[in-house]
Amino acid sequence: MTAPVSTPIAILRGYFRSEVDAACIYASLARAEKEPGVREVYQRLAASETRHAAFWQARLVREGVRGAKAKPRWRARTLAVIARYFGPASILPYLARIEVAESHVYDGEPDAVAAGMSTDEYGHARIVQAAAIAAGGLSGKNLAVIEGRRRGNNGNALRAAVLGANDGLVSNLSLVMGVVGAMVDERAILLTGIAGLIAGACSMAMGEWLSVSSAREMARRAIAAEAAAIADTPDLEKQDLVVIYQAKGLDAASARQLVDKLFQSSADALDSLSREKLGIDPNDLGGSPWSAAAASFGLFALGAVFPVLPFFILKGTLAFSASFALSALALLGIGAATSLFTGRKMAFSALRQLAIGLAAALVTFALGHLIGVSIS
Repeated sequence: MTAPVSTPIAILRGYFRSEVDAACIYASLARAEKEPGVREVYQRLAASETRHAAFWQARLVREGVRGAKAKPRWRARTLAVIARYFGPASILPYLARIEVAESHVYDGEPDAVAAGMSTDEYGHARIVQAAAIAAGGLSGKNLAVIEGRRRGNNGNALRAAVLGANDGLVSNLSLVMGVVGAMVDERAILLTGIAGLIAGACSMAMGEWLSVSSAREMARRAIAAEAAAIADTPDLEKQDLVVIYQAKGLDAASARQLVDKLFQSSADALDSLSREKLGIDPNDLGGSPWSAAAASFGLFALGAVFPVLPFFILKGTLAFSASFALSALALLGIGAATSLFTGRKMAFSALRQLAIGLAAALVTFALGHLIGVSIS
């Protein structure tokens, strides 16, 4: 069936580019993945997205648009590089969100529906599970890795790195602009900025240590309770897992087959139930609290140093202007980095981050000026 001719060319181009991007990302995951069964799933998904891209390229040709290039956009290429150096888990959380958001994107395109593309997009999770069964079965851990449900992975770490640096930048920029507004000398501004950097970094590190430690303790308690349930009532736990897999799209026979295979090993059964029922990766309870604390300290300090750095070498209005400009550039960079995880356009994310950061700085500058005048 031919789709309505009224479909705008811009939308068709968007479909084509999205499929090209997805094929690039899945291909990069396949190249980076070391587990053969998981690699096969990524290869199948890459092939599916490549077929979709060819479909929309042919559709564009029918509409009189020629020369549409199957070249991934910058976000897809960046994610492919991240997957190569940090492993597939580094981008799976982002990819999982995109798959959910775009699962119904073709529902209004009759020819796409007729070609099975809408079903493909909506059922990628089912494709993953079916491919796992066809390959002889994968552990619950690998199923979770494929679907981007691992906790404490590099994808979350990269996002935390961006946000941690942003916290340091915005908070210390606001602090520095506040004392600049109070019209104190450069030495006082520099000391205030350094104090803010150290205090903020220490506070972030302590908070992260407590957060990770508490999360690990809660996860251990929940996993221990699940292990006891497997030992006491294995049939009930099996049924729970069958119901979960059926809810995810498997038929009753396939779900039972997969669960029976998992329950051949108590470790695999506990692993799968922990992930599917509790949402916990028993092999990764959030990482080391000490490593998390050190990372938070360093990332906050990295962001907080930008507003302070010019005051080490410059004085007066020049130091203030340089601090403001350097911080603005850093805000633009952090905003652009967040677009990798939000899916927003890079320019929008960068400008939004700049506007929020500078608004906070201007508010504290104004308050600092008022307080400085009042004290004087």
